[in-house]
Amino acid sequence: MAKITAAEVNKLRKATGAGMMDCKNALVEAEGDFDKAIDVLRKKGQKVAAKRADRENTEGAAIAKLNADNTVGVAIVLGCETDFVGKNENFIALANELADKAINFDTKEEFLASDFGGMTVAEKLVEQTGVIGEKLDITAFEKLEAPYVGSYVHINKIAALVGLTSKNEEVGKDVAMQIASMGATTLSYKDFDPSFVSAETEARIAVIEKDNEELGRLGKTLKNVPQFISMRQLTPEVIANAEEAAKAELKAEGKPEKIWDKILPGKMERFISDNTSLDQEQCLLDQNFIKDEKINVATYVSSAQDGLAVTSFKRVTLG
Repeated sequence: MAKITAAEVNKLRKATGAGMMDCKNALVEAEGDFDKAIDVLRKKGQKVAAKRADRENTEGAAIAKLNADNTVGVAIVLGCETDFVGKNENFIALANELADKAINFDTKEEFLASDFGGMTVAEKLVEQTGVIGEKLDITAFEKLEAPYVGSYVHINKIAALVGLTSKNEEVGKDVAMQIASMGATTLSYKDFDPSFVSAETEARIAVIEKDNEELGRLGKTLKNVPQFISMRQLTPEVIANAEEAAKAELKAEGKPEKIWDKILPGKMERFISDNTSLDQEQCLLDQNFIKDEKINVATYVSSAQDGLAVTSFKRVTLG
């Protein structure tokens, strides 16, 4: 039997991240051959991975990385099974190392097939599955290129990237934080397909009307039932009709016509707010800016720097 030294065990541990005893046992099985010991650990990882193939990667670490001139960004999630592993320093270090490499690839498939210390990234994940004892996987991969890319990571749970037309570090961070916090799915209401908005409107109204039945039964205040849910539906004709309805309401209330100009803007603002709930939920530029809810994100960006605009964004999260 080959004599295994502490130095050899430590070398294998540093190369693979495996525990001291696992490294020693692998070296013993490989009769002291370093490369064969790595193969032993890799095969152990394959066995563990096969047993845990049906496990869900609902925990992990979300990481964002930018290139040196902030024109390319990548956001990934290294998924694991438990929060305990997801918070482990070595696990987070691995996630950061993987993200550093991921920025050089356009797709998750290319990244997984790329080299990682003499093996592919996919093989490394299998190896570390054996080391850690939990299924590891890249559960999210997003890349973004723009004249300037900003990023924000929320406690390794959510990572966001935003592309801007020119460099502005403060706006980049602020808007990336907005993306992480508010979970927009598209840039603007203009991107919505009319059929999607129509179907979503019917579904939301049906839910509110059902809720109102129960609220009415309990004698509680009913929820407002909107006519619309997006600026996509608020055509000039719809806006004009809403303004006429507001004027009729003011007249019925006996408000002097000479003060209508002071009241109408507030009523129209309320009408738009009540009828654009979908935009507020899903459209980045149309959301209220989290640092100043009196304005939307588009207004914040354009007022921060002349000609500045958001080109695109990406968001990844655990689960």
